[in-house]
Amino acid sequence: MQSLISIKNAGKSYGNHDLFTGLDFELNPGEKLGLIGANGSGKSTLLKLAAGITDPDEGRVSFKNTATSLYVPQQDEPDPSLTVEQVIENRLRAADMNDEDIPRYLNRAMGEAGFKDGSVLAATLSGGWKKRLCLTRALACQPAVLLLDEPTNHLDITGILWLEAMLKEASFSFIVVSHDRRFIDRTCGSVMEIGKQYPGGYLKVKGRYDRFTVEKEKFLATQKKKESALANKMRREDQWLGQGPKARTSKARYRIDQAELLRSELEQVKHRNSNTASVDIDFSTTGRKTRRLVEVSGIAKSLDGKELFRDLSLNLTKGTCTGIVGENGSGKSTLMHIIGKKTEPDTGEVKWTQNLKAAVFEQHEDSLGPDITLKEALSPTGKDSVVYNGRTLHIVSWAKKFLFSPDTLDMPVKKFSGGEKAKMRIARIMLEPVDLLLFDEPTNDLDIPSLEVLEKSLLEFPGAVVLVSHDRYLLDHVTDTLLYLDGKGGAETVKSFSQIMEKKNKSRAGPGGQKKAREKQENRDVSKKPKSGIAFGFKEKFELEHMEENILSAESEVSSLEERVQSPEVLGDPERLNRLCSELQKAKDEVDRLYDRWETLEEKKERAGNQ
Repeated sequence: MQSLISIKNAGKSYGNHDLFTGLDFELNPGEKLGLIGANGSGKSTLLKLAAGITDPDEGRVSFKNTATSLYVPQQDEPDPSLTVEQVIENRLRAADMNDEDIPRYLNRAMGEAGFKDGSVLAATLSGGWKKRLCLTRALACQPAVLLLDEPTNHLDITGILWLEAMLKEASFSFIVVSHDRRFIDRTCGSVMEIGKQYPGGYLKVKGRYDRFTVEKEKFLATQKKKESALANKMRREDQWLGQGPKARTSKARYRIDQAELLRSELEQVKHRNSNTASVDIDFSTTGRKTRRLVEVSGIAKSLDGKELFRDLSLNLTKGTCTGIVGENGSGKSTLMHIIGKKTEPDTGEVKWTQNLKAAVFEQHEDSLGPDITLKEALSPTGKDSVVYNGRTLHIVSWAKKFLFSPDTLDMPVKKFSGGEKAKMRIARIMLEPVDLLLFDEPTNDLDIPSLEVLEKSLLEFPGAVVLVSHDRYLLDHVTDTLLYLDGKGGAETVKSFSQIMEKKNKSRAGPGGQKKAREKQENRDVSKKPKSGIAFGFKEKFELEHMEENILSAESEVSSLEERVQSPEVLGDPERLNRLCSELQKAKDEVDRLYDRWETLEEKKERAGNQ
């Protein structure tokens, strides 16, 4: 099978910073790949190499002759002087589509994306709908390869669900760079993390994101064990070398050469392991004993004649996290400002417990200032040290907590990425003990490793947290309650994101597309109704009755192979390690197959029983 994109021995640097070297990567027909990695690891650069926009400093990139590819960058803007229809039509014509086919593809693309009026100027669209238009004009062309860089940024929940549905049903291959773990989980068949901690520059795992995290943890643990084993072996060789053996025999010369190779391998493993550091986020609390911190009673708010919410009540207590979810413009940030007493409600009131300390992470905050230095951003007092949790830390040590190197302390803030600026703002919040954390879209610029640390720190924070976010993975893991703003004045408290999903699936096509969504739902409902002639035979009944024990047996095989792979004798035998890893992957695939089969049999049994 000929790959669509082939990258061989590629290297790329910016200034003195090596993004990656000796990287080999292929994208095959039908592959749907989620690309993740820390900020600055080279995700966007790799995507540009795959798009043919950037050339590698070394190595080569080749493309299948018949394969067309489209690249949608993070910052993509439609021509403001064109209408929605013209933006999409121009892209279709640029793709050399036949004139007679253009109206059909155009109408289908606008309908699926929820654009009911193609004559609307792109300049009048909100940021989220501009993003949707840029994605629509690419999707409309049905390319062989679609390359997407952070496509969910600026999309609201409805927009994310729409894109998710389009990619799940796509017949083309794609690579998507994203920090939205749930989005990757629901759209991609494999996950690849780029980073210097991996041999070859990346780790690629077939399966969902949760499986990737498991395999990553196993790999990193194996790397640590390998470093320890090599270090022990190297100590023995250093002792032998310290005795001053003479290289008069071929055996002695061979051992000396092997010792140097061992030293080189150890240094490589050490270097890879040194690149596994993560940010250190830990919010301090005042130690307040009061349980109830904020009481929101019957508040309402309208802006520019639009009712955002009405009769909204909410209690914030210690040790709880409340998520706020809704469409763009539904009033999420406004509600956050009201809770934080930066904005007054039209009616109702917000009561803080006495001497409450609160910290706010704003979505579009510019308080850092572009011309202040990193040092000034991390130490608001301008001193060479900060006081954190009652301890004095030198600014260099403080910067290292957020993965900033000492030589960047005098760099202006404007030189840093959005994710790095977000870490600066989090660092400032950490310096003051608080009772209440208010976070408005903290995930927009943070990379996944930083998100994982933030997630853990929010779970461990003993005060109250209010979190505005579109990140379903984060919301599912840290919130106790979700408050859904429908954008029409309504506010509803739900326990899980799946309840919101059910509501949003009914209007996935966006404004003007509710009727079409209802028709799709009705068609799905009809397809689920019992059909005549469905039989659930004896063999299937027997298979279902024994499915649990078959799954347990298969999972036991996986556990056994995992233990064998981790054993020192296997780790020291590359050939045996490769063979067992192959067997382990087959065993995991069998577990997945059995679970899928179990679901299919249960569904068939239910349909047959309802005839």
